[in-house]
Amino acid sequence: MIPLTLAEVAAAVDGRLTGGADPATTVSGTVEFDSRAVGPGGLFVALSGERVDGHDFAVAAVAAGAMGVLAARPLAGVPTVVVPDVQVALGRLARAVVDRLPGLTIVGVTGSSGKTSTKDLLAHVLGGLGATVAPPGSFNNEIGHPHTVLRTDFETRYLVLECSARAPGHIAALCVIAPPSIGVVLNVGTAHLGEFGSRCAIARSKTELVQSLPADGVAVLNADDPTVLAMAEATGARVVTVGRAVGATVCAEDVALDDAGRPSYTLVCPEGRSTVSLGLYGAHHVGNSLAAAAVALALGMPVDDVAAALGTARPASRWRMEVTDSDDGVRVINDAYNANPESMAAALRALAAMAAGRRSWAVLGEMAELGEHGPAAHVEVGRLAAELGIHRIVTVGAAARAILDGAGGVPVSDVAAAIELLHGAIRPGDVVLVKASRAAGLERVATALLLRSGRTVAAGTSK
Repeated sequence: MIPLTLAEVAAAVDGRLTGGADPATTVSGTVEFDSRAVGPGGLFVALSGERVDGHDFAVAAVAAGAMGVLAARPLAGVPTVVVPDVQVALGRLARAVVDRLPGLTIVGVTGSSGKTSTKDLLAHVLGGLGATVAPPGSFNNEIGHPHTVLRTDFETRYLVLECSARAPGHIAALCVIAPPSIGVVLNVGTAHLGEFGSRCAIARSKTELVQSLPADGVAVLNADDPTVLAMAEATGARVVTVGRAVGATVCAEDVALDDAGRPSYTLVCPEGRSTVSLGLYGAHHVGNSLAAAAVALALGMPVDDVAAALGTARPASRWRMEVTDSDDGVRVINDAYNANPESMAAALRALAAMAAGRRSWAVLGEMAELGEHGPAAHVEVGRLAAELGIHRIVTVGAAARAILDGAGGVPVSDVAAAIELLHGAIRPGDVVLVKASRAAGLERVATALLLRSGRTVAAGTSK
């Protein structure tokens, strides 16, 4: 974070100093809500959760070097900025930092699927233009969003943020904390359908991003999704369309997959043409990379440089299409971070392409937060797996069993049972996809498959 005195922090969040806090003390380190991450010069944010109250760790945070604590109540002997609502104050502090960085370009990314992969691509590509900050993993909610903003400093030129929502107004609120000048909308699917109730409601929520853009901003919209394309009417910003659709401003021609399922294509845009060969797995990354390309082009990056940067990108967030070949010849695709119908379909298609004559396994868990639409959505996943010719389907947990109503396969009760089944059945040359919503914990299946051959893999790497 940029250096701020405790007095400036208090003014930014409408707080008051207590606990002997010196107004002139400068916060020069990072802002953290995990006391274990606090270092010298930092600021500790005492959030209260269902299981843990951050106020209980304030003394330890100061002992670790924190200059002060952002808290909801005075803390004896601890320099504290007291506010009515710590989470709200965190957002206000982030906005205060943004307002002190006039040279900062903020890019917001939303969509039912693909946000994290596109954010990672953007961070990689824009890094070639200047210092870039982006959240680790899917730090995209009302806590992770401002926390990421507060990692910027006077050297930062680009801030790439995921904008996630579980209810109307969430994205609009995130855009108040960090107002984007470029907004990317990837798709409107059925993730969080249980919370929103309808796809139309999800679309309205995603539209909040483009509605927040200034008149001199840029809205990057997926021309292959009619619902997203219609958002052009909701913004006064310049619209750039991306996709394979005829007439898209930035489009992909001659898309092909190599033997490992990695896409290549010709990037076509008003600035010219260039060949892109991605190091990511799955055809769905064509759309994600086009969105990243459109942003980079809008910021003045030459088309050949954009294509080259896309070609050197690799998976950066864990458990998202991590592809690893075990020492005994089994290819493991760990895509277990999250799942919804759209991302599940993309992963299954990638599995089919990567198997290419080898025996394919789909180890699938529940897609959560779909409400009453959940059972039918799981059946459709099974049907797609059958259509794609996936050889073996294993469902993990009771909720995922509906997948087998659309295809043949084997249900198991839990992760341990899945590991036991796979250990006795997979053989060299097999390709195994592991995917489910986060709560299912199916990344443990992928880890076990690699450990059986004595191999481990770091997040975001592949062989």
